[in-house]
Amino acid sequence: MTRSATQLASRTMAFVLAGGRGSRLKELTDNRAKPAVYFGGKSRIIDFALSNALNSGIRKMAIATQYKAHSLIRHCQRGWSFFRAERNEYLDILPASQRGGGTQWYLGTADAVYQNIDIVDSYDVDYVLILAGDHIYKMDYELMLRQHVDQDADVTVGCLTVPREDAKAFGVMDVDDNDVITHFLEKPDNPPGMPGDPDRTLASMGIYVFKWTFLRDLLLRDHDLKDTSHDFGADLIPYVVKHGKAVAHRFDQSCVRHDEHSPVYWRDVGTVDAFWQANIDLTAMVPELDLWDRDWPIWTYAESVPPAKFVHDDEDRRGHAIQSLIAGGCIISGSKIRESLLFTQVHTNSYSSLTRAVVLPYVNVARSARLQNVVIDRGVHIPEGLVVGEDPIEDRRWFRVSPGGITLITQKMLNLRAESL
Repeated sequence: MTRSATQLASRTMAFVLAGGRGSRLKELTDNRAKPAVYFGGKSRIIDFALSNALNSGIRKMAIATQYKAHSLIRHCQRGWSFFRAERNEYLDILPASQRGGGTQWYLGTADAVYQNIDIVDSYDVDYVLILAGDHIYKMDYELMLRQHVDQDADVTVGCLTVPREDAKAFGVMDVDDNDVITHFLEKPDNPPGMPGDPDRTLASMGIYVFKWTFLRDLLLRDHDLKDTSHDFGADLIPYVVKHGKAVAHRFDQSCVRHDEHSPVYWRDVGTVDAFWQANIDLTAMVPELDLWDRDWPIWTYAESVPPAKFVHDDEDRRGHAIQSLIAGGCIISGSKIRESLLFTQVHTNSYSSLTRAVVLPYVNVARSARLQNVVIDRGVHIPEGLVVGEDPIEDRRWFRVSPGGITLITQKMLNLRAESL
């Protein structure tokens, strides 16, 4: 008799790969890794992978960090320090370091696990769940673990179902009628269709389940090879597809949704446009991503701040927000906020207005500023009377304007602007 899914989760370690910069987010990742970028009013991107693991019953986790990891490490120490070793719970942070005579950074996603083999060994687990720390989604990993065991797979790959024309940017799977992967193709020009659905393709989510003994041997083999990038998607998964049994797990089977009619939700917020859109989508009447779900909460570090406050009630100086998310500690003083998301401790002053704005923590917006279609980085002081989002040519003189017309504002940009005027 096979064990229950909950027992499987208790015998599993989640290994989160969180070392990437995310350069397509431009200045938002100048001082923080992509998994540490803010999302949703109070969370960081990495909170979604960690929360999924916790809610799935996994109590042993490790996070491999590399690029500018300080804010990520600090966030995890503050928000994820509730694991108790006496209950056999762990969350280890694993920065790239010189270990066993090595002198190098993590060379690839597989190498990040290889360099920590002794630490994974110490967890005494049967299964390892490899996760990317830079996507927004809600998923019950127990269901993926159960499929892995039931199908006696060497690796199970989490897969999105995407239109074929959108699959060229992914690693994609060609599968048989039992979802056994027959070919793994990296960003193909002509992606294969699915059995019974030739217009759609299975694309890798960068989520993998292995039995630890199998993965351990695989990592040792890969380390000894010369012609390898030490990467799961480029090297290890294609090898298992060719020489073992690789199985696709369809995300729509384990996606945690608001109700049975809700669409499958997964977002790569790796560009300024995608980041802005995913945050603004949360201001909809019924957003596709349910952050209010008490059965599958997104855990994070929450600052101790007072509730948001709205002040002044004059005809042309009224503090109010419409179809917006306003985090704790915000003061909306005589300002108009519409279709916007404000993180913790944002202060807006009289006669200013924000429309479709994503405003990171500790921003101050001075009087009479008018901002629309913007992302404002943490700690920025918007000067009095600044207008952004109405003249693209002027905006591009001082700020970064994305291909989709979203203006990213940082304090360094504003300082350069002030020096030039």
